Amino acid sequence: MKNYLEFESDIKVLEEQLDKLKDPFNNAGLSEVDTEQINQIQNELDIKLKEVYSNLSRWQKTLIARHEERPRANFFINGLFSNFINLSGDRQFAEDKSVLVGFGVFEDQSVLVIGQEKGEDLNSRIERNFGMMRPEGYRKCIRLMQLADKFNIPIISFIDTPGAYPGVGAEERGQAEAIARSIECSMALKVPNISIIIGEGGSGGAIALASSNKIIMFENAIYSVISPEGCASILWRDPKKSIEAADAMKLSAQDLLNLEIIDEIIKEPLGGAHRDKNVLLSEVKESISKNLKEFSELSREDILNHRKRKFLSIGRKKGFVKKIDFDDKMTMKESVFSNLKQKISKKNIFIAIAAIFIILVFFMFFFF
Repeated sequence: MKNYLEFESDIKVLEEQLDKLKDPFNNAGLSEVDTEQINQIQNELDIKLKEVYSNLSRWQKTLIARHEERPRANFFINGLFSNFINLSGDRQFAEDKSVLVGFGVFEDQSVLVIGQEKGEDLNSRIERNFGMMRPEGYRKCIRLMQLADKFNIPIISFIDTPGAYPGVGAEERGQAEAIARSIECSMALKVPNISIIIGEGGSGGAIALASSNKIIMFENAIYSVISPEGCASILWRDPKKSIEAADAMKLSAQDLLNLEIIDEIIKEPLGGAHRDKNVLLSEVKESISKNLKEFSELSREDILNHRKRKFLSIGRKKGFVKKIDFDDKMTMKESVFSNLKQKISKKNIFIAIAAIFIILVFFMFFFF
């Protein structure tokens, strides 16, 4: 049984008609396949898919990103990397099955692969905690990222999580500290790290692994600091405002590319990633290969500086400063405008001090 989203009702009707026509052994008994009618309905289906998927709202893209049949991290790990060895445990508390981490081979090159895994069915989703990592999961990633950095091995991450696990036990074991250290570790790496958001990129649970040289998103994936439902609950105290929240948050791949928060969008097959997973697999392979080659000629220090420049530049280009320059210590050089503003501020302070001094002298002269 295929799973259809709420806005796919017309597509569902056409596909059900198509399935009946393609099956000669239907309820009426043996019959001939009407190829002419099949072609006609197939054309109608293609037109309807283009019509629906060419004008998706941000909320509809959120629903697609959460689709039950969407390809998960395990699918890409099995399809792209050979000799993958899954490694377990954070050497402190336990194994977190919501994240797969291990070394593998991509085009004859050793890589560290990290994949947030939601699971394929109900049992595996419960086992994987629906892709919501606990502190031990982040500490496992930190341990292996540091190992990869030591041996100069690139890191590929597949992001797909609604957020970090909000349980009491996770908080008691230092959830926020683990996320912060994961971000710190990701930013300090001197090997290229590439993050691919394949579904949901939710909150600190995603940012912990997406602080990378390159952030790539699937066309219908989302990436945000909070879920639309959570945002609606906080701002309007009404989860039903999720549609408005999704629009306001600008969480789609196209929005984030325009804001220069992400670096690349991978096109999905018409109708979503779940409709043709193998086509998408080849697109991901091509993207990873291209980005690894881009960093192959850079030194370890250059890779580190590339990542720092990327994050220091986010949100700066639409302000007063038209061009951003960085010095050798990776601090932003102040513009003429900011220097002038600072000088004016200092001048005002001196004038105010001088005025207070004159007033005090005046009172002392007349009253004493």
